[in-house]
Amino acid sequence: MEERVRIAQIDRPFPATCTRTVRLKVRPGSASWLRAASIEVNQVWNWANELSAKAARPYAGSPKWLSGFDLCNLSAGGTEFMDHIGADTIQRVCTEYALKRKVAKRAILRWRVSREPKRSLGWVPFKAASLRRKGHALRFCGKSFRVFDREYLADRKFRDGCFAQDAIGDWYLCIPVQMRVESSVALGESVGIDLGLKSIATTSNGDTLDAGRWTNAYADTLARAQRHGHRKQAKRLHRKAARCRADALHKFSRKMVNQYQNIVIGDVSSLKLVKTRMAKSVLDSGWGMLKTQLQYKGQQAGRSVQVVSERDSTRACSSCGALTGPKGLDGLVVRQWVCGACGDAHDRDVNAARNILAGSRCGPPSAGTSPRSRPIAPSSASRARKARTDRVRAAA
Repeated sequence: MEERVRIAQIDRPFPATCTRTVRLKVRPGSASWLRAASIEVNQVWNWANELSAKAARPYAGSPKWLSGFDLCNLSAGGTEFMDHIGADTIQRVCTEYALKRKVAKRAILRWRVSREPKRSLGWVPFKAASLRRKGHALRFCGKSFRVFDREYLADRKFRDGCFAQDAIGDWYLCIPVQMRVESSVALGESVGIDLGLKSIATTSNGDTLDAGRWTNAYADTLARAQRHGHRKQAKRLHRKAARCRADALHKFSRKMVNQYQNIVIGDVSSLKLVKTRMAKSVLDSGWGMLKTQLQYKGQQAGRSVQVVSERDSTRACSSCGALTGPKGLDGLVVRQWVCGACGDAHDRDVNAARNILAGSRCGPPSAGTSPRSRPIAPSSASRARKARTDRVRAAA
């Protein structure tokens, strides 16, 4: 079986390069120039917003939905009134506005505010040709910028990007870079992942990602900062918790992609659970972020990532398929249970992950990335589990 898995993975076409968005922090010396440039970007955005709204709802004549090409033509000569940004940035703002407006399907979008207290976060887009390397710095619109970890951009081709500001006021260079990907062979065949609150993720092989409670770890310090009106300190605490969460999810997702060829996740809905009393724990778990990381990392590594239905995955026995497990809100406290039909003892989360993996072999996935080649044949234990599940479903 292991030899068949290795042969199937070697025959699969693998992309030599991929595009990743690199986020590099800009040194503080350029913050004042970027703030002034972002104000001019806001002016261009608001101009396009007002012009598009008038064209979509004219006083007389037929309405017209202005495209990015139309806005770029109408903005010709606008650089005479700008001190920091050029024509390339104005065209990028116009095309980005047209794209956002098309996705939102609205005649007018939200205005960008340049002053307090409801100031929009800074944003300065640019074209790839406008950003040039100059020694240890980058040149843009006649201004030199220095960024941390600049070796990520060394001898690499990049595409259109932007300068973005976070809630604290720090500026970052967000730029898509074409990077080379090294092919690798997964040691494991398949794994099922069950998402939860006590453990953010539990695999069918018993590996777990424990809930870090990152928001609760800084809850007392955050409440103290908010009571004293230290808004910037509160924002820093929120950013620290978000970074700790992202770091843990990145490590777990990378471990799964490196070890397994087929990854199956349950389709638990975060949007529905955030409306319950468990909303704080659900948001702190980052289920959606973990799914996204597994999907794009799996696509780059040539893995198959599926999102399947997890209906009755907790109640069903992974050995015989009988629905004898805990159910309802009262059954959430039950972490270990014994099947009344076959007598096998189960861990609640591991059993659910095994049922999720078995469900992916019984039906088509609801979302995810499809395999790049012929599917790998399941093991004999998987075929036996599938047969037992089919008999139970037929009897029901």
